[in-house]
Amino acid sequence: MRLTSELLLSDSVCSGIESKQPNSAVRKCVRVQLIKNGKKIAAFVPNDGCLNFIDENDEVLVAGFGRSGHAKGDIPGVRFKIVKVSGVALLALFKEKKEKPRS
Repeated sequence: MRLTSELLLSDSVCSGIESKQPNSAVRKCVRVQLIKNGKKIAAFVPNDGCLNFIDENDEVLVAGFGRSGHAKGDIPGVRFKIVKVSGVALLALFKEKKEKPRS
């Protein structure tokens, strides 16, 4: 079962989370706030450069990331990944198939 939920990107908290040992990298994550209950969670931004497509107060769609209820791989505390931004798939923006709407 995959968890998907509409979320609102919180106030400009785009951060890098360092991976666990023995890996050495800074994984790009954003803090998002659930519309449903107001909780703030960390969500992973896939692909190199996709962080540029996400702005403050954008509505994003997140999906579960890896094992249900647990962090995936070497990213501690991150259980979700960004799938859509402003109703447009993040992968389509990355591959330049679509543009982000100007609302």
